[in-house]
Amino acid sequence: MTSDEDLMDEMRRGSRTAFEALFARYREPVWAFFRRRTSDAGRAEELAQDTFVAVLDGARRYERRGAFRSWLFGIAYNVLLADRRKAAHRATDPLDQDPPDPESGDPDRGIWVRDALARLDEDDREVLMLREYEQLSYQEIADLRGAPLNTVRSQLFRARAALKAALETRIPHAVRTHHAGR
Repeated sequence: MTSDEDLMDEMRRGSRTAFEALFARYREPVWAFFRRRTSDAGRAEELAQDTFVAVLDGARRYERRGAFRSWLFGIAYNVLLADRRKAAHRATDPLDQDPPDPESGDPDRGIWVRDALARLDEDDREVLMLREYEQLSYQEIADLRGAPLNTVRSQLFRARAALKAALETRIPHAVRTHHAGR
Protein backbone atom coordinates (compact mmCIF):
# COMPACT_ATOMS: atom_id res chain seq x y z
CA MET A 1 0.00 0.00 0.00
CA THR A 2 1.34 3.41 -0.98
CA SER A 3 1.95 5.81 1.91
CA ASP A 4 -0.10 8.98 2.26
CA GLU A 5 3.04 11.06 1.80
CA ASP A 6 3.94 9.24 -1.44
CA LEU A 7 0.41 9.80 -2.71
CA MET A 8 0.77 13.51 -1.94
CA ASP A 9 4.03 13.58 -3.91
CA GLU A 10 2.14 12.02 -6.83
CA MET A 11 -0.63 14.61 -6.41
CA ARG A 12 1.95 17.39 -6.60
CA ARG A 13 2.81 16.02 -10.03
CA GLY A 14 -0.87 16.10 -11.03
CA SER A 15 -2.01 12.53 -10.36
CA ARG A 16 -5.78 12.28 -10.10
CA THR A 17 -5.65 8.64 -8.96
CA ALA A 18 -3.43 9.65 -6.02
CA PHE A 19 -6.07 12.17 -4.92
CA GLU A 20 -8.81 9.58 -5.32
CA ALA A 21 -6.84 7.13 -3.15
CA LEU A 22 -6.36 9.73 -0.39
CA PHE A 23 -10.00 10.75 -0.66
CA ALA A 24 -11.09 7.12 -0.30
CA ARG A 25 -8.86 6.68 2.78
CA TYR A 26 -9.87 9.87 4.55
CA ARG A 27 -13.39 10.77 3.39
CA GLU A 28 -15.04 9.07 6.35
CA PRO A 29 -12.60 10.26 9.06
CA VAL A 30 -12.79 13.87 7.82
CA TRP A 31 -16.59 13.74 7.61
CA ALA A 32 -16.68 12.28 11.14
CA PHE A 33 -14.41 15.12 12.34
CA PHE A 34 -17.02 17.64 11.21
CA ARG A 35 -20.02 15.51 12.17
CA ARG A 36 -18.92 15.49 15.78
CA ARG A 37 -18.79 19.27 15.67
CA THR A 38 -22.05 20.14 13.92
CA SER A 39 -25.63 19.01 14.32
CA ASP A 40 -26.23 19.00 10.55
CA ALA A 41 -24.92 15.98 8.61
CA GLY A 42 -25.25 17.89 5.35
CA ARG A 43 -23.14 20.74 6.71
CA ALA A 44 -20.53 18.21 7.84
CA GLU A 45 -20.42 16.86 4.28
CA GLU A 46 -19.98 20.37 2.86
CA LEU A 47 -17.13 21.11 5.25
CA ALA A 48 -15.47 17.80 4.41
CA GLN A 49 -15.70 18.69 0.71
CA ASP A 50 -14.21 22.12 1.43
CA THR A 51 -11.34 20.34 3.16
CA PHE A 52 -10.59 18.15 0.16
CA VAL A 53 -10.81 21.13 -2.17
CA ALA A 54 -8.21 22.82 0.05
CA VAL A 55 -6.06 19.66 -0.17
CA LEU A 56 -6.24 19.88 -3.97
CA ASP A 57 -5.44 23.60 -3.89
CA GLY A 58 -2.55 23.10 -1.46
CA ALA A 59 -1.04 19.97 -3.01
CA ARG A 60 1.68 21.91 -4.85
CA ARG A 61 2.77 23.56 -1.58
CA TYR A 62 2.74 20.33 0.47
CA GLU A 63 6.04 19.51 2.16
CA ARG A 64 6.90 16.32 4.05
CA ARG A 65 7.51 17.99 7.40
CA GLY A 66 5.23 15.71 9.35
CA ALA A 67 2.56 13.09 8.89
CA PHE A 68 0.07 13.71 6.09
CA ARG A 69 -2.73 12.93 8.54
CA SER A 70 -1.68 15.85 10.74
CA TRP A 71 -1.55 18.16 7.72
CA LEU A 72 -5.00 17.00 6.58
CA PHE A 73 -6.62 17.50 9.98
CA GLY A 74 -4.87 20.86 10.22
CA ILE A 75 -6.70 21.87 7.06
CA ALA A 76 -9.97 20.46 8.43
CA TYR A 77 -9.45 22.41 11.65
CA ASN A 78 -8.86 25.64 9.71
CA VAL A 79 -11.98 24.99 7.61
CA LEU A 80 -13.91 24.50 10.86
CA LEU A 81 -12.59 27.74 12.36
CA ALA A 82 -13.47 29.66 9.18
CA ASP A 83 -16.96 28.18 9.26
CA ARG A 84 -17.37 29.14 12.92
CA ARG A 85 -16.36 32.72 12.10
CA LYS A 86 -19.00 32.79 9.36
CA ALA A 87 -21.52 31.20 11.74
CA ALA A 88 -21.08 34.11 14.13
CA HIS A 89 -22.91 36.14 11.50
CA ARG A 90 -25.79 33.69 11.07
CA ALA A 91 -27.96 31.67 13.44
CA THR A 92 -26.75 28.12 14.09
CA ASP A 93 -27.92 25.13 16.08
CA PRO A 94 -26.05 24.51 19.33
CA LEU A 95 -23.73 21.52 19.62
CA ASP A 96 -25.88 19.85 22.24
CA GLN A 97 -28.60 19.11 19.69
CA ASP A 98 -26.51 16.46 17.92
CA PRO A 99 -28.17 13.11 17.51
CA PRO A 100 -26.72 10.22 19.54
CA ASP A 101 -23.70 8.46 18.08
CA PRO A 102 -25.02 5.24 16.53
CA GLU A 103 -21.68 3.50 17.11
CA SER A 104 -21.87 3.80 20.88
CA GLY A 105 -23.63 0.93 22.58
CA ASP A 106 -25.76 3.12 24.83
CA PRO A 107 -27.39 6.11 23.11
CA ASP A 108 -28.12 7.75 26.46
CA ARG A 109 -24.42 7.63 27.37
CA GLY A 110 -23.54 9.28 24.05
CA ILE A 111 -26.03 12.06 24.71
CA TRP A 112 -24.70 12.45 28.25
CA VAL A 113 -21.11 12.82 27.05
CA ARG A 114 -22.15 15.13 24.19
CA ASP A 115 -24.06 17.34 26.65
CA ALA A 116 -21.03 17.48 28.95
CA LEU A 117 -18.75 18.35 26.01
CA ALA A 118 -21.15 21.10 24.93
CA ARG A 119 -20.85 22.73 28.36
CA LEU A 120 -17.07 23.03 28.06
CA ASP A 121 -15.24 26.11 26.92
CA GLU A 122 -14.83 25.95 23.12
CA ASP A 123 -11.01 25.67 23.31
CA ASP A 124 -11.21 22.91 25.91
CA ARG A 125 -13.79 21.02 23.86
CA GLU A 126 -11.75 21.33 20.67
CA VAL A 127 -8.45 20.16 22.17
CA LEU A 128 -10.24 17.17 23.74
CA MET A 129 -11.91 16.24 20.49
CA LEU A 130 -8.65 16.48 18.55
CA ARG A 131 -7.01 14.11 21.03
CA GLU A 132 -9.83 11.67 21.76
CA TYR A 133 -11.84 11.57 18.53
CA GLU A 134 -9.20 12.36 15.91
CA GLN A 135 -6.50 10.63 17.98
CA LEU A 136 -3.86 13.22 17.17
CA SER A 137 -0.70 13.14 19.23
CA TYR A 138 0.10 15.95 21.65
CA GLN A 139 2.75 17.18 19.21
CA GLU A 140 0.33 17.07 16.27
CA ILE A 141 -2.18 19.12 18.26
CA ALA A 142 0.55 21.59 19.23
CA ASP A 143 1.58 21.97 15.59
CA LEU A 144 -2.02 22.29 14.41
CA ARG A 145 -2.91 24.92 17.01
CA GLY A 146 0.44 26.72 16.81
CA ALA A 147 0.95 26.27 20.55
CA PRO A 148 3.86 24.96 22.62
CA LEU A 149 3.68 21.26 23.53
CA ASN A 150 3.48 22.00 27.27
CA THR A 151 0.55 24.35 26.65
CA VAL A 152 -1.30 21.54 24.89
CA ARG A 153 -0.56 19.20 27.79
CA SER A 154 -1.93 21.77 30.24
CA GLN A 155 -5.00 22.42 28.09
CA LEU A 156 -5.75 18.70 27.84
CA PHE A 157 -5.33 18.24 31.59
CA ARG A 158 -7.66 21.17 32.28
CA ALA A 159 -10.17 20.05 29.62
CA ARG A 160 -10.29 16.50 30.97
CA ALA A 161 -10.84 17.81 34.49
CA ALA A 162 -13.64 20.08 33.24
CA LEU A 163 -15.24 17.20 31.34
CA LYS A 164 -15.02 14.97 34.40
CA ALA A 165 -16.67 17.66 36.52
CA ALA A 166 -19.40 18.14 33.91
CA LEU A 167 -20.04 14.40 33.80
CA GLU A 168 -20.07 14.08 37.59
CA THR A 169 -22.82 16.67 37.89
CA ARG A 170 -25.06 14.22 36.03
CA ILE A 171 -24.34 11.15 38.18
CA PRO A 172 -27.39 10.34 40.27
CA HIS A 173 -26.62 10.17 43.96
CA ALA A 174 -28.08 7.48 46.18
CA VAL A 175 -30.73 8.77 48.50
CA ARG A 176 -30.29 7.73 52.12
CA THR A 177 -33.25 7.35 54.34
CA HIS A 178 -33.04 6.94 58.07
CA HIS A 179 -35.47 4.56 59.60
CA ALA A 180 -36.47 4.97 63.19
CA GLY A 181 -35.17 2.24 65.47
CA ARG A 182 -32.25 1.18 63.35
